[in-house]
Amino acid sequence: MAYRVVITKAGGPKVLDIQEIPIPEPGQNEICIAVYFAGINFADTLMRLGFYQPRPPFPFTPGYEVSGVVHSIGSEVEGFEIGQRVVGLMRTGGQASHVIADASRTLPIPDEISLEAAASMPVTYITAHHMLHHLGNLKSTDSVLIHGGVGGVGTAALQLCQWAGVGNVWSTASAAKADIIQSYGATAIDRHREDFVEIIKSATKGKGIDHILDPIGGGHLKRSLSVLAQGGKLYTYGMSSAAPSSKRSLWKALKALRSRPKFDPMVMMSRNQGVFGIHMGTWNDEKVMQEQMENIIKGIKTGALTPIIDSIYDAKDVALAHQHIHDGKNIGKVLLKFVD
Repeated sequence: MAYRVVITKAGGPKVLDIQEIPIPEPGQNEICIAVYFAGINFADTLMRLGFYQPRPPFPFTPGYEVSGVVHSIGSEVEGFEIGQRVVGLMRTGGQASHVIADASRTLPIPDEISLEAAASMPVTYITAHHMLHHLGNLKSTDSVLIHGGVGGVGTAALQLCQWAGVGNVWSTASAAKADIIQSYGATAIDRHREDFVEIIKSATKGKGIDHILDPIGGGHLKRSLSVLAQGGKLYTYGMSSAAPSSKRSLWKALKALRSRPKFDPMVMMSRNQGVFGIHMGTWNDEKVMQEQMENIIKGIKTGALTPIIDSIYDAKDVALAHQHIHDGKNIGKVLLKFVD
């Protein structure tokens, strides 16, 4: 038998459950992976609350990324063998002991990379790489602003900027985490005590930023847009402002959702700016995705990129992992472990 994490309905961490299921059989172009580690992301907490889209109807199993070994192979799959270490980018359903992955979204893991590191790659590094390189055509002379620089995507983006030799990078975080931002050669902005709009306008002499990565959403996007340079690109890949907590009521969360900006095409045209929404789980160009993953693997093998793993929870403790991420305590990636 296999087992999986299930979000039974919208609500707090208590709606998470562990359920037994038969080991699934792969289709002709699929691979069944025996999962060792599965990534858990802030998006999972928002889906649990019912805020994040797209998501399957309740009840469902979340999870976009896994590492493990090949358990069984579909009849049309080539290039893989039973027991081979692999990493997979899932559309959903990754937080389970055995998962079915598209062969086109699965790659072998080189010997130099651990299973833990591999499970940390797909969502965070591909998302950051997709924004900065595939969409952004990042150059060393560009400027970058990364909101939430100590999260999974944030640390990946900081490392990618450093690898590309980008010298003008700013990132927001709490003051306690400023040293992490600075360790990647970026300038830290205290998100609680400093106004990033004022700092960026002053630092760039009003020119603004070429690339802005914003996982916060809501009205925060308007402020990010206010410091976007002519010809700049704003990437939105989350909605953390919609997550209620002990300090934020559900009403405030709904208010954050309603505060999402409307972008005037004429204004965007006049400034040659672009706004991109990013969700790699729905991205269908498998060739581009594999090329990005191969480049990320190259970076990890050479030491240019180092996945930051905050913590590893047993799958049965998934509720604790959700609370840890929801409270903003993680620095880097949180993983679930499915194999002892």
